[in-house]
Amino acid sequence: MKKKLVLAFSGGLDTTYCVKYLSEDLGYEVHTVIVDTGGFTPDELIDIEKKAFELGVSKHKCVHQVPLYYKDCIKYMIFGNILKNNTYPLSVSAERMFQALAVAEYAKEIGANAVAHGSTGAGNDQVRFDLVFHILLPGIEIITPIRDNKLSRENEISYLKAKGVVRDWSKAQYSINKGIWGTSVGGKETLVSDGYLPESAFPSQLTNHDASQIKIGFKKGEPCSLNGKEMSPIAVIEAVNEIGRTYAIGRDIHVGDTIIGIKGRVGFEAPAALMIIKAHHALEKHVLTKWQLYWKEQLANWYGTLLHEGQYLEPVMRNIEKFLEDTQESVNGEVNLYLAPYRFHVLGIQSPNDMMSSKFGTYGEMNRAWSGEDVRGFSKILANQAMFHALVNDKEA
Repeated sequence: MKKKLVLAFSGGLDTTYCVKYLSEDLGYEVHTVIVDTGGFTPDELIDIEKKAFELGVSKHKCVHQVPLYYKDCIKYMIFGNILKNNTYPLSVSAERMFQALAVAEYAKEIGANAVAHGSTGAGNDQVRFDLVFHILLPGIEIITPIRDNKLSRENEISYLKAKGVVRDWSKAQYSINKGIWGTSVGGKETLVSDGYLPESAFPSQLTNHDASQIKIGFKKGEPCSLNGKEMSPIAVIEAVNEIGRTYAIGRDIHVGDTIIGIKGRVGFEAPAALMIIKAHHALEKHVLTKWQLYWKEQLANWYGTLLHEGQYLEPVMRNIEKFLEDTQESVNGEVNLYLAPYRFHVLGIQSPNDMMSSKFGTYGEMNRAWSGEDVRGFSKILANQAMFHALVNDKEA
């Protein structure tokens, strides 16, 4: 009997090559799986399944991962206001983890002898997939034909033609990877340090020129409504994405350090991620203490870094998630955003947990919860240690 192999399959050139190579050259019984993290239409998924069976796979499965992806990851990225290098909402980094998790679970389900993916040897994804497989499928054979054989696109196309697979493999000018938490865009401009993607490279184009306002509601830190209408968090994300795309909001280029040590640039379009994170952070500034905000920022930075580098299954991630969730009890209210072509900003918040209350005082104008004498004594005590240090060290005090 042939050995069973599960291949993470997208229907593109690399994974199409993998099917033929793994089944016909290596003799595996290939089971393909595509994991939807919010980047495919129903018609696209049907077309990918058709292509898989045309290539001769034994079975093909589609895993709809968005609900789990939100519950176990996106939610915490919102809680942590996570933007890698203060820019990138980890759109691809995070979804690759959940694609790898689904592939590993399917491999367990069918008792696969091996797993495979179509990553090259030049990027982050190879590490992310491999890490998950090593942890969840210890000892299983991991086969990566594109990386292992150091193949060029031309090599792959020639091989497929020889196998009778003839398609239009002309390389798109820009590489697009779409998911619910954002779309990455790569092209010639992102391969150098001083280029910027042209308007046409982004998947959504500006169609709305009239400024407007939206109101995003939060309950215990999770998005729960849009413009007063209660919705599931996923529905809020999808709706904000649709609105933001019409304004061409959420575009930028991220510059960062790859897992393998080189610097890289990638363009992205993530309207919902940026607007929801900025709205959530604005609300937190009103309802959390300064030390909650401080420690959230430190731990969220670690969470984002570990997630980006494929360490989602590291146990400390669950510890950080518990901390982040515990901080969200009072993060309730609505945030008003102003939207215009290519930009947005926060107008303000309304919250029953708002600590910016006039009954305590008005910044720069009136104090009601303390007296001037309280501040006089407090300031004197607060100055003591710096004064003692200056006196002991013969400095002017």
